[in-house]
Amino acid sequence: MNDPMSRRELLMNAASIAAVLTLPGIAGCGTAAPAGDSRTDLRTVEFVPKLDVSRLAQWTAALRNEGLAAKATAVGKSATRVGELAVGTPYEPFTLEAYLRVGGDPMAREPLALSLTRFDCVTLVESSIAVARVAADRGPASWTRFAREVERMRYRNGTRGGYSSRLHYFSEWIADGEKRGLVRNIARELGGIEDRRPLRFMTEHRGSYPALRDETVLAEIGRMERGLDDEPRVMIPADGIAAVADRIATGDVLGFATAISGLDVTHSAFAYRGADGVLKVLHAPLSGGTVEITRTTLTEYVGAIRRATGILVARPLRG
Repeated sequence: MNDPMSRRELLMNAASIAAVLTLPGIAGCGTAAPAGDSRTDLRTVEFVPKLDVSRLAQWTAALRNEGLAAKATAVGKSATRVGELAVGTPYEPFTLEAYLRVGGDPMAREPLALSLTRFDCVTLVESSIAVARVAADRGPASWTRFAREVERMRYRNGTRGGYSSRLHYFSEWIADGEKRGLVRNIARELGGIEDRRPLRFMTEHRGSYPALRDETVLAEIGRMERGLDDEPRVMIPADGIAAVADRIATGDVLGFATAISGLDVTHSAFAYRGADGVLKVLHAPLSGGTVEITRTTLTEYVGAIRRATGILVARPLRG
């Protein structure tokens, strides 16, 4: 992702690649704590900045007070309420890779980067869902509990290891989460079609990923990519979104599919339906710089993305 290019960078900077196909940059979706920040590991969670801790307490309290923490409430609905509370929070890309920029070892256990005061597109999704799950537990809203929820979404099989253990392609984030009961991929039931193009973006753009300078990491990422060949993405084509919009719920997680060779999506977000009933997008955009709810409809938003082909759709579960 940008410097160290990962799934999150894949997600946001890919928009710029769509325009000029120059790297690095793919997917600015990469936020969290800079290397060396105490937030980067569960062992040091007691040193989390007060504003982050305060937000976790305030947001979980809000969900509980508004009746959105009940087990019967859809996780997506609770998560988008967190997203509403986060509106205006700064967008910050490329921070999941910060440890690599200061000489971190991509083979060592990766620092767990966390923040509730800055987001990229994927970390907004992960963090909002994590807060919703913490609130539903009814116990104290501890940072450790929040961290564990993020960790099990961010890493393959919920196990945090080295750089290669992270779910770098958002379509695998969905597939892996579905296997573990964290989300339900609803694109097929919405009439989605398969995209069987092989995902090779990372290995084909090795020079843009400092972690891939390590031959072992490169080989691991290559094996990961090839392992996804038998798991085609199911997407709703751009021209078919309007026909199924009424079946997409507030809080459904969206991946914006792209025609860029070797890449699955260029952005992620929540589907959002306000009081007016119009389906929009709640996201952390690179353009604009803060968490926002779009003024345009979901269909219009996708139509404005260069080389967009449609959307992936997953419904968050309690897990």
